[in-house]
Formats: sequence, C-alpha cells, structure tokens
Amino acid sequence: MSSDKFLFTSESVSMGHPDKLADQISDGILDAMLEQDPNSRVACETMVTTGIAIIAGEVTTKAVVDYQTVVRNVIREVGYTDDEMGICADTCAVMVSLDRQSPDIAKGVDENSGEGKDIGAGDQGLMFGFACNETPELMPLPIALSNRILARLNEARFSKEVDWLRPDSKSQVTVEYDGNKAVKVDTVVVSTQHAPHVTLEEIQDFVINKVINPCIPEELNKGDITYHVNPTGIFVIGGPHGDCGLTGRKIIVDTYGGWGRHGGGAFSGKDSTKVDRSAAYMARHVAKNIVAAGLADSCEVQLAYAIGVSDPVSVRVDTQGTGKVDESRLVEIVKEVFPLSAAGIIDYLNLRRPIFRKTAAGGHFGRDDADFTWEDTAPAAKLADAAGVAATS
Repeated sequence: MSSDKFLFTSESVSMGHPDKLADQISDGILDAMLEQDPNSRVACETMVTTGIAIIAGEVTTKAVVDYQTVVRNVIREVGYTDDEMGICADTCAVMVSLDRQSPDIAKGVDENSGEGKDIGAGDQGLMFGFACNETPELMPLPIALSNRILARLNEARFSKEVDWLRPDSKSQVTVEYDGNKAVKVDTVVVSTQHAPHVTLEEIQDFVINKVINPCIPEELNKGDITYHVNPTGIFVIGGPHGDCGLTGRKIIVDTYGGWGRHGGGAFSGKDSTKVDRSAAYMARHVAKNIVAAGLADSCEVQLAYAIGVSDPVSVRVDTQGTGKVDESRLVEIVKEVFPLSAAGIIDYLNLRRPIFRKTAAGGHFGRDDADFTWEDTAPAAKLADAAGVAATS
C-alpha cells in the first residue's frame, strides 16, 4: 500500500445495545417532560443491567411524568420483552432518583429580561460539527455505511424477515482511501444477538448477503471484502444482561465515527439549554451548509461557550484545505447568517419539542427526518450568496 493510501474504520451500535438503550430511556424521559412543559430543564442519566433500570439526574419542570411507564415503554419498543433476554419491559425493576437542578446552575442559565440577560449556556465546553461531500447525507463514508447496515438489520428484525434476530448488535466498516477518495470497502464486522436455535452458518449467510452487501455501493465492493460476522461464534447473551449500559458512552457512534473531532460532551438526556447538545447540532448545521453551498468539500466547525454566557467565546471554521473562501471570511459569514447564542440556537432549530428519543439510536447526524432541523440545507444558498460563490446544492 503506497504512502497516500490508508484505512479508516468507524462503528455503529443498534438500538438494543445496552448503552443505546440507556440513551433512549434518558431521551424518552426528556421528551415526556418537553411534551408537557417545553421549558423543562433536564439532565437525566440511565443505567441498565440485568433486570433493572436506574434513572438519576437533575430536572426542573412543571411536567408530571409517569417514569415507570416511560422506561418500560422504551424497553418494550426496543424489543426486550422476554425474561430470557435478561431484562424485560414488564418485569424489570425501575428505580428513580431525580432531583431539582442546582440553583447555582439555574441562575446562570435563566433569562432575566429586566437586566437584559438572555438565556445563558448551561455549561462551559467546546463542540464540533463536521460535514463532507463523500456521501449524499454529507457524512464520512465509514460511519454512514455502518449506520446503514444496522438500519437494515433493524428492518429485518422488526419485519420478522428471520425469527432469530435479537435487539443487540454492532457494525464496523473499514474503508480504504487513496488520498481523499474512498477506493473500496476493505472489511466489515457485524455482531448480532440471536436466538439459541440458529446456526452460525445461517447467521453469516443472511447477514452477508441480505444485510451487508445491499448496503455497500457497487463501486466500493471489489469482491474482496473481508467479513467478520459474529466472530466469537455465539451471541445469545446480550443487551443489559451481557453488559451494563450507561447514558452517554457512545458519543463517537452518535456523531462522525471518529472522522471529525468531538468536544467530549454527550447528548442524550439533556435539554437544549445544555450546549453539549444544542451547539453540537448547530455546529453540524453550519458545517453541513458550508459543504452543501460548495464552499468546501470538507468542513469542521468549533463552537465554545462559558456557563451562564449567551454567546460563544469562540467560533472556528476549518475547511481542511478544501475551501473556496478564506476561513476568516467564512467565520464572519457564519456569524452573520446563523444565530449562535444559546437562546438563538434553541429558537432557530426549534429544540423545545419532544423529538429527541429517536435521535438516540441510529446517529444524531446524517438522518433524513424533518424533525432533525440541524440537517436542513436551505441556508446553503444564503451562505453561497454572502460568499459570492454559486451554490451547488
């Protein structure tokens, strides 16, 4: 392999993965609160293990939520409906320990129109957004393919295309690049939980031919892909019974599969005054529109905030050598076109709605869903006009 060729790998995990189950429960509780009180402040963490789900965190809300029902509904809808799986929606224990948000934090976040204060950021931190033009969803190819494979696997499970698929699964895709161009898919790993009665040969045949290969673009399948399907040979014990699950442990899966940087803050269980979530969504929105406008082939945006302060302390645009406009000018244009304050982001992206549980499995970015407002590329034309470049989207 010559020096300008390299391999890059990204992974995804399914909605039945224990960490993702925890994320969905946390976001299910967030949605239940937002449905009744759009101004709810929520920081909800979940732990799931054999036979139990534990909910803890800090909330300030007028909503009255039946936490037991929310938790059990999420577990049921993901597919854990039998005690044999180690956790069952109808029989598992549910423990809840939710306290009020710290008044010290609330004081920094709260709006005070009398003092001319807008909503402040719920914490300090740095957030990254990324986009590139190597896939239609403007996402890096390895994570896009990993997500597609698991979406297809979920489709097969819910449609009962086979009777042995269970909720917990993972995918991993390795792509060979020559410079900036993807040349081929090199290796695909899929591990999927299954019923005891199915053979490894049946699993491998179905997953390779009915799940993986239909998701790989023909031009990237050179006929020499290395497949590792259930490489341990058996995966009956899975989900929270196999591994304890925690909210916020799959932040790279949630974003760009390691291709773009990550500021470190998790998303799920947090309302949008927490810039860990809302500013990461806005950074993706900005980066995606820069690429969609044809101003760069690849773009990473960093935003940073101080707790209680409305506007970002820094804004950076990095086009990684692919930009058509000077990056300092792009920063100016971004500030002109997009509201970057904590309150401005919430209003612009309409983030006080109960839309978050579905973000918690399948990735927060690159999704074709009208509720994912940060994926909208309508502003691309405005960006291109401001930059004096013809839009390509």
